[in-house]
Amino acid sequence: MTLDAPIHSGETVRILTYNLNGIRSALSKGLIEWLSQNPFDILCFQEVKATHDVVDLLPFEALGYKYHWHAAEKKGYSGVATFSKIAPDQVVMGCGIPAYDCEGRILRTDFGDLTLLNCYFPSGTTGEIRQTVKMQFLNDFFNYVQELRKNRPNVVVVGDYNIAHTPIDIHDPVRNKTSSGFLPEEREWLTKWFDSGFVDSYRFKNPGKVEYSWWSFRAGSRSTNKGWRIDYISVSEPFKDRIVAAGHRTDAVHSDHGPVWAEVLL
Repeated sequence: MTLDAPIHSGETVRILTYNLNGIRSALSKGLIEWLSQNPFDILCFQEVKATHDVVDLLPFEALGYKYHWHAAEKKGYSGVATFSKIAPDQVVMGCGIPAYDCEGRILRTDFGDLTLLNCYFPSGTTGEIRQTVKMQFLNDFFNYVQELRKNRPNVVVVGDYNIAHTPIDIHDPVRNKTSSGFLPEEREWLTKWFDSGFVDSYRFKNPGKVEYSWWSFRAGSRSTNKGWRIDYISVSEPFKDRIVAAGHRTDAVHSDHGPVWAEVLL
């Protein structure tokens, strides 16, 4: 697919979502080289931790990408960016809620009848205050998306949700039952999310497979595969039959996360 090419119905598009834990760090660890060998049409990055003007983006342009960037107001924190070889019809920064938009958590791009939301959900691991923020975000985000779907039924929500849904999605569900990211109320929200008309593309295509998308930097968690599946590509129900394939790329080691991908028909 060439840059700014028109979108044709039935065309296959490959989407990658990847929490980089700092785009400059990921670039120093060979991200561009990996992308040059593993091409995708749309890249959705979370936790870029930078504004676009302090990052050398020429290597992405050389690969055929244009970008849209929603940085946090706080330097070195959060932020999302979407790179694509297809020109979006519309770009919307944020969701209209200042508390989240100032942290650079949601970036919307529309491609034909598809609305793509690149999202970085808050983490609650630093304590009760941020856990409360996380739960409020989940409630507000749910309402925002349900309203959006009234006019844009084909919605794909990618990114770091910071929630492992079921015991199969976490290496030690018993010991982590009181850990942020696997709390009952978080898991219940994700169940509500999927019950509301969204499909987990990875689980849809890989019902019983055990793979993770995040490993703590501590105690060699990645080498022993003690991980969590907290990054998702979920699609609204009307779009699910357009999922061709979905999976993880555990070979990519530019972050404490690994990329998640889906191939869909536009």
